[in-house]
Amino acid sequence: MILKIAHIGVAVKNVEEVEKLYSEVLGLTITGREVSPDNKVSFIPLGDTAIELLESVEPDGAIARHIEKRGEGIHHIALEVDNIEKALEEMKAKGLALIDQKPRRGAHDAKIAFLHPKGTHGVLLELCEPKKQ
Repeated sequence: MILKIAHIGVAVKNVEEVEKLYSEVLGLTITGREVSPDNKVSFIPLGDTAIELLESVEPDGAIARHIEKRGEGIHHIALEVDNIEKALEEMKAKGLALIDQKPRRGAHDAKIAFLHPKGTHGVLLELCEPKKQ
């Protein structure tokens, strides 16, 4: 069911500023940027996974609230699944609290859903099913 770590989401105050660290200092390549209704997102592939930089576009958005409470840093770990609907059913049947009862659209038009960190020992986990090509 879980195939790999798809990406690690990092909450940042300014995507462009943080991109400089990853590209100019660490020598990594920024391969894409998106702006969703909630966030500016920047993608940095690294092997079979990626780092996803997230900046809130609204001062009271989820990423902005996260930064206000916890500061910049790791926001979530995304786990790639082959069937997100089935994965959500199984997680719920096993007693995990779900933030998203049904998948929604995320970056790269993937289906995503979050598991509540109260059931995952404080780690916000995202399930994601990439868009079928």
